Amino acid sequence: MDTVLKMRFIVTGSAGLVGSQIVKDLSELNHEVFSCYHNSKPDNGTLVNLDLTNQNEIIDTITKINPDSIIHLAAMTGVDQCEEQPDLAMKINADATEILARQAAKQKAFFVYVSTDYVFDGKTGMKKESDTPNPLGYYGKSKLAGELTLNKLASPYAIARTSTPFGLHKTKKSFPIWVKESLESNKDIPVLVDQITSPTFVPNLSKMLIEIATKQIVGIFHTAGASSISRYNLAEMIAEKLNLDKKYLKPASMSEMSWKAQRPKDSSLDVSLASELLNEKPQTIQQSLDILFSNL
Repeated sequence: MDTVLKMRFIVTGSAGLVGSQIVKDLSELNHEVFSCYHNSKPDNGTLVNLDLTNQNEIIDTITKINPDSIIHLAAMTGVDQCEEQPDLAMKINADATEILARQAAKQKAFFVYVSTDYVFDGKTGMKKESDTPNPLGYYGKSKLAGELTLNKLASPYAIARTSTPFGLHKTKKSFPIWVKESLESNKDIPVLVDQITSPTFVPNLSKMLIEIATKQIVGIFHTAGASSISRYNLAEMIAEKLNLDKKYLKPASMSEMSWKAQRPKDSSLDVSLASELLNEKPQTIQQSLDILFSNL
């Protein structure tokens, strides 16, 4: 990445799958990083405990740190949990976003809000940034409400939507690792043939988000993987790459799932804008899997 001036960052959700990579990458770039977390402690940066349901705590934290940039990842992401607790989903995903962003604006900090492919209904895929969102469930609705709160603010911000992030994490097992371990232990696994996404490799996503935050690029961006693929085809590709037996992959359909919330069938994102604007280009699934498995 380009050499950049040392900046002061706040990263929320810094112990999660994406957040832990971002605080590691920012620290390696010698930025000053304040890693906000709620329960699990992150491994890098200056640790800051932050309760997103506490407005005063959010305001005090940002005032005290006075960052140049905020990357806001913390969210209630359990799709069914959001359906069961819609008020809490709105409080964390929308209200807290508005408070964070308003405070960022007061202190002239650039604000990056990480959103989701679930703001779309999935009737057709390869959505562009200009396409109209139409979320199906409360997760998507609350994340979209978070996006819309930013329209009220006069300060510069970016919305970065992503899709099914995967990578390595000390506690969170992402899809490729689950497939690999299941096939290695000869376990049958049901894999969806009719759910299509743009799987996003976390190290690639981290670099894209850091580039947007450091260059302070304003707008809505689809920062996802460059391939649109079904869960089943992805599992097949993983099996082929690792020479594992595909017979344990059992085709399943979304209608068989006992989910509480409706999911979009095809929530793939068109990443041509990010590919055009960013030095860090969205990677194809082939590139990402090669890097992931070479690091195991």
